[in-house]
Amino acid sequence: MLNGKNILVTGGTGSFGKKFLQMVFERYKPKKVVIYSRDEFKQSVMKTELMDKIDMSKVRFFIGDVRDKERLYRAFDGIDYVVHAAAMKQVPTCEYNPFEAIKTNIHGAQNIIDAALDSNVKKVVALSTDKAVNPINLYGGTKLVSDKLFTAANAYSGSRETSFSIVRYGNVAGSRGSVIPFFNSIVEKGQCVLPITDYRMTRFWITLEQGVELVFKALEESKGGETYISKIPSFKITDLAKAMLPNCEMQEVGIREGEKLHEVMVTKDDSRFTYEYEKHFIIYPNFEWLNIKDRLAKGGKLVEDGFEYNSGTNSQWMDVEQLKAALQKL
Repeated sequence: MLNGKNILVTGGTGSFGKKFLQMVFERYKPKKVVIYSRDEFKQSVMKTELMDKIDMSKVRFFIGDVRDKERLYRAFDGIDYVVHAAAMKQVPTCEYNPFEAIKTNIHGAQNIIDAALDSNVKKVVALSTDKAVNPINLYGGTKLVSDKLFTAANAYSGSRETSFSIVRYGNVAGSRGSVIPFFNSIVEKGQCVLPITDYRMTRFWITLEQGVELVFKALEESKGGETYISKIPSFKITDLAKAMLPNCEMQEVGIREGEKLHEVMVTKDDSRFTYEYEKHFIIYPNFEWLNIKDRLAKGGKLVEDGFEYNSGTNSQWMDVEQLKAALQKL
């Protein structure tokens, strides 16, 4: 599918972009992959890190911001597929700088849509987050609007082939800003007390590889408007602490502003349009102008009305030993 194609990744110098670049060259033979981001230093570091791992002659580094529509138009020229990973993601930063988050996460999303339509891009897959589901912080609110923009953008394709879909998951295990590197920083200092926001807290476990695999699936089979969600296990934050530092002391410090006890990927209201597949769920769009039957991927089954995909009520769980094994692979 991606053989001989030109692919662009916004925010491509992040954890996802690096893993995507490695996996796309392992799996396919793209003509060119463009890394679009605004940080020249991160681009330089990425070049050095991957120089001996992939064919860098097929990689282009493009300085630009998703807020800059003119620059996006230049970057999208000749591009077949776009993976939109650029976003302001830090909850406290978004709360303190709300309009900056709006400019990047909402206005940037609209710029991506306009540039993709006018440049005749075949497909755009936008990365979403669990925080966009029933959002309680600004980051989640901006990503909810972004998701709505990308879903509705399929109405404007007209005679073009351009389609837009979404991939949703929570914090990737070991990614920058997640709980694992935070706990690691404490352990490395020789401390034996790990702060736990709430002893009841649960999260989904997804690796970078699984995240990229889901993007590949969306690029391969999406017809427009779908939201893809992986079937993944849950874990308790207390079990993660035990896995990272056996016999540690845990101190409950209270839930931070904008934080939830459990992650939700599919709401009860979404269940009426959610189909279950072997390794993932798909939430299909619900519009008067779109016939959902024309978009259904084969092999799916409509979930029960009222179904909710919640990290606290998930059917798959990782215990302390399984978390230890998974941590060793990161």
